[in-house]
Amino acid sequence: MALLLKNAHVVDPSVELDGIRDVLIDGDRIAEVGENLSADGAEVIDLSGKYLVPGLVDMHVHLREPGYEHKEDIESGTRAAAHGGFTGVCSMPNTDPVTDNGVTIEYVKSVAAAKGHCRVYPSGAMTKGLKGEIISEMGDMVAHGCVAFTDDGRGVQGAGMLRRAMDYGKMFGKVFMSHCQDEDLVGEGQVNEGVASTRLGLLGWPAEGEEIQIARDIAIAKLTGAKLHIQHISTAHGIELVRAAKAEGLPVTCEATPHHMFLTEDAITGTYDTSLKVNPPLRTADDAAAVVAAVVDGTVDAIVTDHAPHADWEKSREFELAPFGMIGLETSLALVITNLVKTGKIDYARMVELMSIAPRRILGVDQVSIAAGSLADITVFDADATWTVCEDDFESAAKNSGFKGAELTGRATDVFVGGVATMRDGVVC
Repeated sequence: MALLLKNAHVVDPSVELDGIRDVLIDGDRIAEVGENLSADGAEVIDLSGKYLVPGLVDMHVHLREPGYEHKEDIESGTRAAAHGGFTGVCSMPNTDPVTDNGVTIEYVKSVAAAKGHCRVYPSGAMTKGLKGEIISEMGDMVAHGCVAFTDDGRGVQGAGMLRRAMDYGKMFGKVFMSHCQDEDLVGEGQVNEGVASTRLGLLGWPAEGEEIQIARDIAIAKLTGAKLHIQHISTAHGIELVRAAKAEGLPVTCEATPHHMFLTEDAITGTYDTSLKVNPPLRTADDAAAVVAAVVDGTVDAIVTDHAPHADWEKSREFELAPFGMIGLETSLALVITNLVKTGKIDYARMVELMSIAPRRILGVDQVSIAAGSLADITVFDADATWTVCEDDFESAAKNSGFKGAELTGRATDVFVGGVATMRDGVVC
């Protein structure tokens, strides 16, 4: 049955659209966009007062399956994605077994097709087992649908190894996504080195542990000609390095998370809330302000969550023993609306670029737009809905959010993937 979405405020900078429109969906495609549309036999959904945008994509998500289903699995992770307004996610390869071959790529795709509530674009490891020793089966993974290469979770430590991976893998035209962490320098660091580590009595994770590898990876991308994407950038100097690389015309992009923009090291108090233990760690207020400024000026290309679910018992241990990471799929859109759009730092068109258009462009997957003929991947949200982040409301199997208790404005209400509703009126289908 055809769907007619009526009276939505449509925002899509790719087709220079910002105004009240109707959208007719027939099958998995948008059939028509216009005013005062009608269609015999179509189901009509009135979206008055709501925004309609090209479906959001989060290009940095840990779905944990296979191997760590006690934390999250593909079904629950994609439920969380749909609840947060996403029509697609890029899954990270630090699973067990590691996603470093075509068989595991096929496993992720098949489970997502059978149980998923959004599209899953699997990334593959750069090196076998994430060990940084042997190049992964890149060609095999690409043949089975891998969209990017990354050793996310630790990053490639050897410069020579990274060069070999890039020199070989660039033939496939995929982006190399880099988790920048010099393990020899970072060591057992727990929180940002400086005031926070001193105050809390925890080992420090210096900004230089991230920045040195950002500089190194940019240099190797220049050497090899490979496309480089810096993951979860968190420091002011890291931003400067990426800005300089872009000015030089290098194929370098980067992403930022809500927690690195809207939380700082000061949020970690004497309660030692392990939900705030993330990698890279929460940085200074100046760092967070620099990341926000880079989102505004275009240096940051995409907003991602680095959704990192963990079981309650894992995060309930001592701070030093608890794993790094927080969940973010269900709060990301609202955090961006609350802290960036409603404050006038960016508009909805820029938000769509950051959360829909750029992620697809960087990953090299098909773009969608609110135009006739486009795939009907659509996100609808109420920009004025107010709500409080509460773990009882999460669809994710994990509850380790650093934003619990936050009062937010804006929330996804409806999501369509290929014309099929995966969330209606706030309820995941």
